[in-house]
Amino acid sequence: MNTTVVASIIGCVVALATFFWGRQSASKQDGQETGQILTELGYLKSNTDDIKRRLDKQDDRYIETATRLTAVEASAKQAHKSIDAIEGSAKGEG
Repeated sequence: MNTTVVASIIGCVVALATFFWGRQSASKQDGQETGQILTELGYLKSNTDDIKRRLDKQDDRYIETATRLTAVEASAKQAHKSIDAIEGSAKGEG
């Protein structure tokens, strides 16, 4: 065989090997990137779930506070009526 032919064949073999090796490296890198993205998505989902739980607790506290405030307002209204009645009876006596 001629050395030019041998060199051409070796060049083709090296080119093919480089091509397949590059493809495997790219696939490996793509897999790593995909894994990293999935990990980050899992982290975001976990944080979102935590935020939702905290908001639900905050909603419960808000409802409890609003209920208690309504009871305090009703009590204050009743106290004002009692004070007005006492003042009215005190003015009527004097």
